[in-house]
Amino acid sequence: MYFSMIPDLKYDTKPISYPFSESDYVTAKNFFRRYKIDEDIFGYATFYNRYALQDNIKLETIAKQYYGNAFYDWVLVLTNNMINPQFSLPQNSEVVRKIAEEKYGETEAYSGIHHYETIKLISEQTVDGFPVIILAEGLTVDHNFYTSNYTYWNGNTAITVNGNTVSKPITNYEYEVNENEKKREIYILKETFFPRFLNEFKTRNLYNESSDFITKRLKKTAV
Repeated sequence: MYFSMIPDLKYDTKPISYPFSESDYVTAKNFFRRYKIDEDIFGYATFYNRYALQDNIKLETIAKQYYGNAFYDWVLVLTNNMINPQFSLPQNSEVVRKIAEEKYGETEAYSGIHHYETIKLISEQTVDGFPVIILAEGLTVDHNFYTSNYTYWNGNTAITVNGNTVSKPITNYEYEVNENEKKREIYILKETFFPRFLNEFKTRNLYNESSDFITKRLKKTAV
């Protein structure tokens, strides 16, 4: 279904060494045209529902559930700007474990430190009447931050604490697990806007008149 909406490209395979020979054209899908959703639109809850992916669930299943046809899985791919769905979907814990061990080695996967991250020591303090986050959670810091002192202002006085009380090491395996978990949340275009999206996608994949124009769904080019 997706490929039927992609326009065609008619390209000349005539060898350059024979400029006066008759052209030999081959027609193929124009995969150079990529439809990309503006990432800012994900902020509008009006258009999308957030969906938490579970292990081993397929996009075809979600498409069937929301759009009534498993072949609309490509809509989920496009609306989430997935380059390669195979690597854009979460894997089960066993697969993540194997990926970590192959990538870092069986020992370094679990003992090797990938980076350090801040932990939420203080939620919010009121400074000059305004709520301020003293130290945000999940910030990437280096080994020096972890082993040194950290000083912050609580609104009244400066407080110094050990860096290892406001940050923690993240092993290579933990990093891969966290990255895998980030893939669980996807956006599903609401059914109300689904027909409009399909119509816009079809329109975007029509050619404008140019020197290479043949039809709205076919143009030619030379290689």
